Amino acid sequence: MGYFIVFITLLIALRLTELYISARNENWLLSQGAIEYGRGHYPFVVTMHTCFIISLAAEYFFTDRPHPVSYIFLALVAMVLLFKWWLMNSLGKYWNTRIYRIPGSVAVRKGPYKFIRHPNYVDVVCEIAMIPLVFHLYYTAIIFSVLNAIMLTVRISKENKVWADWK
Repeated sequence: MGYFIVFITLLIALRLTELYISARNENWLLSQGAIEYGRGHYPFVVTMHTCFIISLAAEYFFTDRPHPVSYIFLALVAMVLLFKWWLMNSLGKYWNTRIYRIPGSVAVRKGPYKFIRHPNYVDVVCEIAMIPLVFHLYYTAIIFSVLNAIMLTVRISKENKVWADWK
């Protein structure tokens, strides 16, 4: 149980840090005249990610089966988080949890963005699927992978419209 407490605490700290960076970047984006898109679905994104963390804890504490640490999935999660660090650094001040575009700007094409159009969403898919598997929390992995797929269908569609002139 101690490992799980440390893990979930670090996960929450990571998410709060991401929200802080996003808010800081949002201020800069808005100062540059950025326009927000997809505002209507954003509360659902926040709710889903909050419920994801709650579900991790609920499944861990309220199921009878053992939850040993899977060091393979822990290593995979660490790799995914390194990938997230790379993509966040590649976007710099443009990285955000919301969809913003400065009028007339072009899409960033460095780091993983040279190779993949939506590497941030590849990261999110991997995180949602793998984080629960560190402690064998299969219900959370399956349920939130499905919910995330639905959410990403909406979000990527919106983002593709915003960046329709991306070449």
